[in-house]
Amino acid sequence: MSVQTQLTKGKIDLKGSAQIVTELFLYGLNSILFQRGLYPVEDFDRKKKYGIDVWVSNDATVKNYLAKIMESVEEWIAAGKIKKLVLVIKSRETRETLERWQFDVQLADEEEGEKERPPKSEKTLQMEIQAIFRQIAASVSFLPIVEEKCTFNILVYTCTDAEVPTTWADSDPLHIKNPEQVRLRSFSTDVHRVEAMVAYRRDPDLC
Repeated sequence: MSVQTQLTKGKIDLKGSAQIVTELFLYGLNSILFQRGLYPVEDFDRKKKYGIDVWVSNDATVKNYLAKIMESVEEWIAAGKIKKLVLVIKSRETRETLERWQFDVQLADEEEGEKERPPKSEKTLQMEIQAIFRQIAASVSFLPIVEEKCTFNILVYTCTDAEVPTTWADSDPLHIKNPEQVRLRSFSTDVHRVEAMVAYRRDPDLC
């Protein structure tokens, strides 16, 4: 759903915010997979979104996997039951975690008694989203080159009372030992705030 659609009636509501954040996750994850070279360039299509070009996987398996995850994620965001979403990039051979792209989800702070803030404009919202995608694209300048074949997993941290489909399973957090960390741009709607960061394995040759 487009940003514009969500803003036509003024302030974004909980359901609309959940849709916007979920869509950001979907396109953001696709962009990370493209920028980090997990799949060949021909496995991606370029699409105009948020006023910029983004890359989206055309691989049926990847598309279905992400779509099923986002279906649950949107429900959890709307119910206030999600804490964070993490994309983990692992070595296919050693299974070692090389990168963790983490997106923390919080309700936008609004102190009791504080005057209600005006709705965030479409332009401001779009500019924040554009900044995130540009930073993902620029990550190749500081992240180690991925020279081995890799795979990925999506981890979702929910509240203990969240309803979790039987198709989901508990997972190890897949942390990186003594990682380097880079905080990315934040993004917020009138309801949710998303803080992003990437942790990566240090280059052994530089340690």
